[in-house]
Amino acid sequence: MDVETLLQQLRAQSERISRAIAMLEEIQVVGVKVRPSSGRGRKTMGSVERSAVSERMKRYWEERRSEKTQEAVAD
Repeated sequence: MDVETLLQQLRAQSERISRAIAMLEEIQVVGVKVRPSSGRGRKTMGSVERSAVSERMKRYWEERRSEKTQEAVAD
């Protein structure tokens, strides 16, 4: 391998490292908090939301049961 080519590659790599260091220092100075993405999480539901969903589902299943009984009577 040519020494000049090797030097060019090392200089390019050094430049990339310098830019990465500068970015990290800027983040540190600005105070931006970098946290790893946790992926998809489960949303928690409060008691008010939970009771609203419960009532909605009770109505839904009541309607479904009444539809089934109406279909059975019609047959």
